[in-house]
Amino acid sequence: MRAERPGTDGGLDQAASTYLELRPRLFGIAYRMLGSVTEAEDILQEVWVRWQRTDRTVVLDPAAFLARTTTRLAINQAQSARARRETYVGPWLPEPVDTSADPAVGAERGEAVELAVLLLLEKLNPTERAAYVLREAFDYPYGEIADILRTSAVNTRQIVSRARKRLSAERREPVDTAEHRRLLEVFLAAARAGDVAALEDLFAADVVSYTDGDGIKGAARIPVAGHTRVAKFIVAFGPRFWPGANVEWVEVNGRPGVLISREGTDVALLSIDARPEGIQTLLWMMNPVKLAAFARSRSARK
Repeated sequence: MRAERPGTDGGLDQAASTYLELRPRLFGIAYRMLGSVTEAEDILQEVWVRWQRTDRTVVLDPAAFLARTTTRLAINQAQSARARRETYVGPWLPEPVDTSADPAVGAERGEAVELAVLLLLEKLNPTERAAYVLREAFDYPYGEIADILRTSAVNTRQIVSRARKRLSAERREPVDTAEHRRLLEVFLAAARAGDVAALEDLFAADVVSYTDGDGIKGAARIPVAGHTRVAKFIVAFGPRFWPGANVEWVEVNGRPGVLISREGTDVALLSIDARPEGIQTLLWMMNPVKLAAFARSRSARK
């Protein structure tokens, strides 16, 4: 990041124009850092307030200044979010976003936006997560990331390298979009038919099903693991879940997913993570607050 020096443009209109132009990228940073659209929006509100109050005549590089402010606020928010999630009822999953028309998460590359990847990023500490996101999703130079994180470029390279290794050790190369959708289609058919054997054949041996419901009735409060256990679990709740349900294909964080509704009310959003061996992860979003946020993200693109 370059040093700041006096400039000539301090007008609020220009400040707003600059902020709005950079907002998609800033949102992309905050969302990947927090896994929450709501929290990312809160961060951006605070960034805007600080940008208005800043003496912009001494800011040489507004993009760098705003990215630095966003990242540092997101690091602080991530630290407090971890404590809050300890009281969350059942598994916590990242808040999904509709990316079908325009990736509102604002990355030049699609790194670290899939729900399964965002879930893995929760295993990194906030500084590691920031370094990984800035480098892998937005291709920031190591020197600029180092300035944002208040560390050296050498240390930044080491942080990013450790984060890459940690994530790659837990997630193999995913299947392409066409195969992803095919596997989800086969899953839906088998689940609605109550076919345990077909589900077992579809799953990787170490498949895990997560349900984010924050305590609502009908949402599993612990992850279910293993291809036989998950298959039986899916079939067991099927008679109560599928009758009368409407299934709509949507794009969830860059991947095909299905939105399940009943009598006009969204009841679940299903996304999967798959590899050549089969479906690795089932991600069921049933938290009404997060479903409403996903609906807003769909409305925003219409």
